[in-house]
Amino acid sequence: MDYFYISIAVVFIIFFLLQLYYILIVHRKLATFNIPDSDKLSNEPVSVIICARNEIDNLRLNLGSILEQDYPDFEVVVVNDCSNDGSDWYLRDLSAQYKRLKVVTIEDHPRFKHGKKFAVTLGIKAAKNENLLFTDADCKPASDQWIKIMQSNFSEQTEIVLGYSPYEFKAGILNRLIRFETFITALNYFAYAISGDPYMGVGRNIGYKKSLFFRGKGFASHMHILSGDDDLFVNQNATKTNTRIEIHPDAHVWSEPKTSLSAFFSQKLRHQGAGKAYKNHHKIMLGSQIISAILFYLFLGILLAIKADWWLIVSVYSLRLIAQILVYMPALKKLKYIDLIWFLPLFDIIYYIYIMLLSFITLFRKKVEWK
Repeated sequence: MDYFYISIAVVFIIFFLLQLYYILIVHRKLATFNIPDSDKLSNEPVSVIICARNEIDNLRLNLGSILEQDYPDFEVVVVNDCSNDGSDWYLRDLSAQYKRLKVVTIEDHPRFKHGKKFAVTLGIKAAKNENLLFTDADCKPASDQWIKIMQSNFSEQTEIVLGYSPYEFKAGILNRLIRFETFITALNYFAYAISGDPYMGVGRNIGYKKSLFFRGKGFASHMHILSGDDDLFVNQNATKTNTRIEIHPDAHVWSEPKTSLSAFFSQKLRHQGAGKAYKNHHKIMLGSQIISAILFYLFLGILLAIKADWWLIVSVYSLRLIAQILVYMPALKKLKYIDLIWFLPLFDIIYYIYIMLLSFITLFRKKVEWK
């Protein structure tokens, strides 16, 4: 019994130390990151690309905030992807009002089915400018300075700009869970990008150069994976020197969250398949972080079950939680989710249960669609 107890306690401490590494060394990069002032002037022309399939309500709600950005030289390319909800008529009328609006229409074909990557590729080919920004139809910039701030990051060296896209505040526990998952995802990809190892971005707020897209042969290496027009492109093309992050509050792009658990799970299942195509060292890096957290909680439960010394359980769990609070609080403030700090102990456990469940379902689910 003593040998078993000591073995469990030692393994528990090992996973605890691994978790401290990710919290205090990796995640702290974002907590201590200084947001630069947004006063850098840049007048390089920009193309904003939005792919929309049956999104007329969202286009009516959000497209105006893109078209009326405070920037001297930009165009907005909307790819109307096989919509049958009247989007074509709305975009046609709007293009008469806004000369900077360019519409690319993809007609539905009974023998040809495609994912979002095809629509994105057509949008990029139609764009006339080198610097590209991407968002979705259900997204709205936090201010009319979005293009200016995101664009200011591009340079001869910087070819990829990773922005932030939080979900809107809504009532209910599901909304808080969705926002917590979004926070953890952003915490990871921003922290690793700051560390010089960028591995993903989100298509709701991202920018890259047109020349990089064609130099890297676009989505050719992962066209067979329906998801990944954002994270797999970054995983394939981002380097220590060509990528920057932008988290200025005026450059956030707010998005409408799912309102049902099934819709949220369907969305995440769509994204989950892309992770299998990450570079091996990124899969190991992220996998060890997730597995060490899951096993930390598993061995914590085992120690509770065998009635281990209470001081060991309480002290180790408390140290990890204190480290999380000290690191996550400034990160949550930067990412405009500070209210979630009160739910950290509960949501942290739920998050890793959710990750396990999502991974299990992905093993058996084959068919996904982007819309």
